[in-house]
Amino acid sequence: MRIDKYLWCVRYYKTRNMVTEACKKNHITVNGLVAKPSKEVFPTDKITFRKDQITQIITVLDIPENRIGAKLVDIYRRNDTPAETYQHLELLKLSKEHYRKNGTGRPTKKDRRDIDEFGNEIVNDEDAD
Repeated sequence: MRIDKYLWCVRYYKTRNMVTEACKKNHITVNGLVAKPSKEVFPTDKITFRKDQITQIITVLDIPENRIGAKLVDIYRRNDTPAETYQHLELLKLSKEHYRKNGTGRPTKKDRRDIDEFGNEIVNDEDAD
């Protein structure tokens, strides 16, 4: 089965066109080699691709006939992505939400001054050491 169809079938990408674009940008490798969308995958192949700021590593266990349900995905692939990668993503999400909530708009003048003061405090602390 083609790599673009496989990644679409196991629900890593919403459309095959998205997989094709990722292949053209050299974001997908099979067994360490950059893959074109037409690259054939077989059981035991190791696929590495970057999606949502995470480098995913999966091993092909079997080839599905068609696109499968989300509950059946684990039959066809094994996720070898390290747990630290997912923890790093959670930290990124938390750090983005820490300062400003989504939908609150641009920083106000007061917010801007607070940011500048915070930056100056860090610089002054480093100079004191």
